[in-house]
Amino acid sequence: MQSAAKTVAQYLAELPGDRRAAVEAVRRVIRANVSAEIEEVMQYGMISYVIPHRVFPDGYHCDPTQPVPYAAVASQKQHLAIYLMAPYISGEGDRWIRAEYEKKGKKLDMGKSCIRFKRLEELDLDVLAGAIARAPARAYLQEYVLKAGPNAWKKRRGTSAAAGGSTTAARTRKAAPVKKTAPAKKK
Repeated sequence: MQSAAKTVAQYLAELPGDRRAAVEAVRRVIRANVSAEIEEVMQYGMISYVIPHRVFPDGYHCDPTQPVPYAAVASQKQHLAIYLMAPYISGEGDRWIRAEYEKKGKKLDMGKSCIRFKRLEELDLDVLAGAIARAPARAYLQEYVLKAGPNAWKKRRGTSAAAGGSTTAARTRKAAPVKKTAPAKKK
C-alpha cells in the first residue's frame, strides 16, 4: 500500500502501533549500517534510502528526476516488506541472505528484491544489518551503473554522466519529436 505521506514522521504516524514499532526497528538497523552518502526520504509511498543526486547526478535510470533507490521499508496490506536493491542487483547478496537464514534455521519469505514478514520476530535483524553492511553505497552504485548499462540514461535524457556525458545539459534538453510513419501496405 502506497502512502501519501510527505515525510517519514507522517508515514510512521499513519501506522498502527505494532507495525510502527516494527518499521522503527528496521529503520534503526538500516540507518546504523548504511553508508554516509545514503539519505532517508519518502519515495514511491514508502520510507526509502536513496543515493541522492549530489552523489550520483544521473539519478535513477527509469526516472532520472528520482535519486537511485538503495533500500526501502513499507507496511503493505498483508505484510511488512524491506526492499533491498543491492542484493537484487548483485545476486550474490541474495544468496548470502538465503544462506544466513538457512544457517539459523529461520524461515525466509523473500522475493526478487524484498523480504516480507508479518511480525518483527520473523525478521533476522542481524542478517539485515549484514546485508546492508556488505553493500556500501559506492560499491552498489558501481554495480548499478554496470547492470543498467551506459545507455540507460542516454535513452531518457540524451546523455549520461555514467557514460561520460553532461547531465546538466541533458536535463534541460528537450527530446526531438518522433515522426510517425504509416505502416507499409500489404499487396
